[in-house]
Formats: sequence, structure tokens, C-alpha cells
Amino acid sequence: MCFALCYRSGMSTSPVTDLAEVPSNSVHVAYALHYDTTTVIERCCALLGAIAPVLLLVFCGGKHDPAAALAALQAAYGDVPVVGGSAAGAIGGGELGYSGMEVGIIAFAASSLVPQVHVTRDLLAGEAQAGEALARAVASQAADGAVVLLFFDSTASTVPLRLHYASAIVEGFHAGLGAKRVNLIGGGLLTDMNLSDGWVFDGEGVSKHSAVALVFPPAIKADTVVMHGCRPVSSFMEITRIDGAVVHELDGEPALTVIERMLGLRLGSTDGSDLSLVATLGEKHGDPFAPYDENAYVNRLILGANRANGSITLFEPDFRQGARVQIMARDNALMLDSVRQGTAAARTRIQVTKPFLGLYIDCAGRASARSGAPFEEAALMMRDLDASFPLLGFYSGVEIAPFGTYSRPLDWTGVLTLLTEVAG
Repeated sequence: MCFALCYRSGMSTSPVTDLAEVPSNSVHVAYALHYDTTTVIERCCALLGAIAPVLLLVFCGGKHDPAAALAALQAAYGDVPVVGGSAAGAIGGGELGYSGMEVGIIAFAASSLVPQVHVTRDLLAGEAQAGEALARAVASQAADGAVVLLFFDSTASTVPLRLHYASAIVEGFHAGLGAKRVNLIGGGLLTDMNLSDGWVFDGEGVSKHSAVALVFPPAIKADTVVMHGCRPVSSFMEITRIDGAVVHELDGEPALTVIERMLGLRLGSTDGSDLSLVATLGEKHGDPFAPYDENAYVNRLILGANRANGSITLFEPDFRQGARVQIMARDNALMLDSVRQGTAAARTRIQVTKPFLGLYIDCAGRASARSGAPFEEAALMMRDLDASFPLLGFYSGVEIAPFGTYSRPLDWTGVLTLLTEVAG
């Protein structure tokens, strides 16, 4: 089984229509699928062509051996830094997959576009502290308003399942920045949709419990569009008891009891894992009585439930006691409509700003195999953007994107970022 394709600046898989030409020899992007790790990397390298990359951003399906992937990249390009890591799947060039055998590569071949790389390998000791330390290193070199891409491995342990919480990392990161402000975008890295593991290419090798920050030069700007897909199906409720990511009570009742009553269903599984397929818990920001706007909500996936005590466990521990939340139904029709609207907005920006690269960070739960959508929302996004635009994406555990005046983790979103080099 083998599939490969390439689309890169200066070379496109279809004629350019109304999209602006991308500067040649700046960024090259390749996507390939193969069961053998060395082979899939070699195919990507062949498709990238005769280039001398300064930095490689690589997202590698979870069935591949990261050490073998790194060795194959070094055989092709020497000691060029490799950043990125595992992915539940990859998206690019009109194709996508989440078999675990996909690889996507972004090769930066122009020094003016290359980001600085900063790493922390201390997530296991404390996500907030590690995020703060990483941000202090970033703040010492980043220009105010710099674009920063942040990637980290999402799974801290599997038995019992424990995540590296993006909310703690990002909260620490904002604290570590001090007075400096950056445009922070990123995602959590997974090996598959079952949260089995995650690992990071950190610029020097392969590591666990790590986060890597890519700080772009001041001339690089980012436009970000966030696609959602949830709608409120309850009135506002108050979180009356919560412990970290575990919500015990809503309006003084067991949270699971309230959610089942509001949804009109009783969960089939004893651990409540099927709840993650139908609902999230959402916190509306701004005027609570304003008309529905998907961009006003921060939604949290429900990992599972405990029928014995009536609690539910969220993907992140950042909701607080006293917060007013709503039950949000995961709506596939709304998700696809959000993608259409978001992609149309991105296409307009492409025509105006002439970006050199698009990066799509897509929640793994939005894949058709998990969401039950009639077709892949990422395929719809790529179709409406046009194959001539260089874009790569990966399926993530959590997405980080601007929300209001700062960036925060989001769940069940598709985050499309367009990177542009602005003349000084």
C-alpha cells in the first residue's frame, strides 16, 4: 500500500486560479502514506526535491517509529533541526488519513522565514511551570507580537490515563511572557485517536513530556480562522462542585444526572466514554444574552463519566466553580457549515495577504470515523481552498488559538492559520 503527493511553493498540483502565487524556494510541503517508516520518509524527501532545508516541521503517524523517521531525515538532509512530532493523522494536498501511517513535512528553505526553536522537557514535573520556563526563553528573544507555534505531547501516561493539560501549559506560558505579547497557535500531539501516546521532535531528537515553541521572525504575521461545530442544547447552569477536570455537580445535582436528563438519554457504557461523541460542556464569553455565536464559546470535550458518583471528566481542568456553562451538542451539519464559512474567509485573506503557508490543526474528534459526519470536514476545507495553495495539517488532541485578547486551548475545533511575510 503506497500513496504520495507533493505540493510546494513554485510547484502546484493544479493550475493557479485566482490565488496569489507563493514566493518560490521558500517553503516546500510534502505528504505521503506508507506502512514502512523509512520508505514514507524517503518518498516525502524525493517529492520535496533538491532542496537544502534550514528547518523541518514533521508530523508523523503514530504507527511509525520516530527514531527511524529521524534517521531517514538525517540521511537525506544531515543535521538539519527536526521539530514537530506524532500525529493521529495528517492532511495535505487534497488527501487526508488517520491510519497512523501518514507523514507530513514542511521544509523551510529560506532563512528569512525560519523560526527559532525553544524546548522544555519538564512537562512531567509540572505543566504550568514548564510552560512558564519555556515562555521566559521565548520572551528573551521574540519580538512583541511575534507568531509562536507551540506543540507538545498530549499523553502523560496511559495506565491510568493522564493528559498533559494544554490549559496549564498555556496558563504558565502567558505568565512567563510577562509584559510581552505573542500570537500563540498550536496543538497537542497524539499517536492515535485513542490517546495511546504522544512524542515530540524537539530539534535535537525524540522526547517525551516535552513542548517545543517555534518563534517566527518579526516579519512573519498570522491570520487564524477557527472552525467550530457545537450548539447549546441547555440553559445556563452553574458548576457548583469541581475538582480539576472532574465536574461533580451542576446546579447542585450530580453532573451526569443533569446531562443525561437534558439530552434525554442514558449512556450505554459504564464509563461514559460514549458521551464524548455527542456532547461537550461550553462556557460562553461576553454577553450571555447575545445571539448565538460559535466564536463566543470555549467548549470542553467530555472524556468520560463515573456513574458511581455522578461526575464527568473534561479534557481540560480550566473550568472553575461558579462558572456558568451550557451543554453543547456536537452538530455535524453545523461543523461542516462552519468549515464552509471559515474557509471562505480564509480564501479572501489569501487573495489579500498572499501567505506562503497554511497550517491546519484539526481536532481528531472531528474526523468522520469519530464524529460520524457524512464526509470529512478537512476534505471540504481543502477543496474550497484550492489545491494550488501550500497547506499541511494534522489531527490533534487539543488546539490552541487566539480567543479574545489572548490564546487559549480549544476543543473540537479546526484551526486554520495562514502565515505571511510582510515587507519591512
